[in-house]
Amino acid sequence: MTFNVTEALSDFTRRYVELWQKKTGFPPASSELYGISSPCIERTGDDVVHWLPRPFSAQEKLSKVETALEIRLQDSIHDYYVMQLAGDMTASFAEQNFSLIQVWSEDDFIRLQENLIGHLITQKRLKLSPTVFIGTTDSDMGLISVCNLTGQVIFEQFGSHERKILSADLASFLSVINPVVYG
Repeated sequence: MTFNVTEALSDFTRRYVELWQKKTGFPPASSELYGISSPCIERTGDDVVHWLPRPFSAQEKLSKVETALEIRLQDSIHDYYVMQLAGDMTASFAEQNFSLIQVWSEDDFIRLQENLIGHLITQKRLKLSPTVFIGTTDSDMGLISVCNLTGQVIFEQFGSHERKILSADLASFLSVINPVVYG
């Protein structure tokens, strides 16, 4: 089955939410997002916020990043970050656990763009090919990213040439990763 990025992300999100509800009886929870406003919030518990994804459509997509760096980002990257508002979601792929970065609110979308600009500027200074991060790993400097030149999903060590191809494209990657619920 061939998915586009929005279908693949929607399917992964559905599987993630279903796993949370099956294991806990509640929607996904996050302690990191506790006290931060978002249309995703379903309920608040003891130092956690329970959330469900909400549609998001930023008309300008990631154009501020493109304008700031005079770069054209892969369409898959735009689709990934402007499809929904949600909390970060934990997943696994090839025995590597990671957290998929999501946009929590409109304010968070602004911060995300600033972080992407900083990431791409650092890569340019270090003469590295441009990537856009979509996930973080337990390793301090390990990132799951999309190579902006090829569209491949890679594991990279931030600031180094160390990169490993994980998938030919983002839609394929999202369709094969597995949701993980801790606790």
